[in-house]
Amino acid sequence: MSPRDVAEALLRRWYVLLFALLLTAAAAYPVMRPTPQYLSSAVVVLKPPVTGNQPNQLTNLQPPLAALSYGVIQQLESPAGRKELDSAGVRGTYQLIPRNSGTSATPRYLIPSLQVQARGADPVEADRAVRRIIEVYSGHVADMQDAQRISAGSRISASVLVAPSAAQVQGTRSRALAGTALLGVSAAILGALWFDQFALRRGNRKDSAPDPRRHTGGIPVAG
Repeated sequence: MSPRDVAEALLRRWYVLLFALLLTAAAAYPVMRPTPQYLSSAVVVLKPPVTGNQPNQLTNLQPPLAALSYGVIQQLESPAGRKELDSAGVRGTYQLIPRNSGTSATPRYLIPSLQVQARGADPVEADRAVRRIIEVYSGHVADMQDAQRISAGSRISASVLVAPSAAQVQGTRSRALAGTALLGVSAAILGALWFDQFALRRGNRKDSAPDPRRHTGGIPVAG
């Protein structure tokens, strides 16, 4: 199909284009006035136990802490873990992001931290979802130590380093509007071309159908 054929088809089916563009304009309205979304974020860190020989817990670091944290994250990201979080009241979109890069106070890959994020239409609900995820995460850490019968003085603890705090997500409206317009125009052009081809094929079938009056001398045969 040449560009001229495409242009002629679009002119013939201008009403299809108009209808599709009206639908695109309707779809662009919620893009310009999106529902407010909030992102809550918190940071949890696993701390090793304080021992008598090394009273400073930041000097008693063991790499298995990172492996333990990642194992708990995998449990929560499994289907069973998602069901557990759902039963705990965690709704919507959430993420568990391990952070083991270290800071000036926590050497790299030794004290693992976990960033917990949750999205929601209400900031209070988003913060509540993050707190419930932290509770389930801490519960798994405790359960694993219970299974090993580790004494209270030798236990690893999960501590909230940064408390949950929700902030409104600021999206880029211009990009969303441009994407909606591109999809709408593409759908309008493809729809008009498809409808034009469909109408032409249907018209050709009607023209090629035999006329029953040709076999009766031009007089229609009564039923």
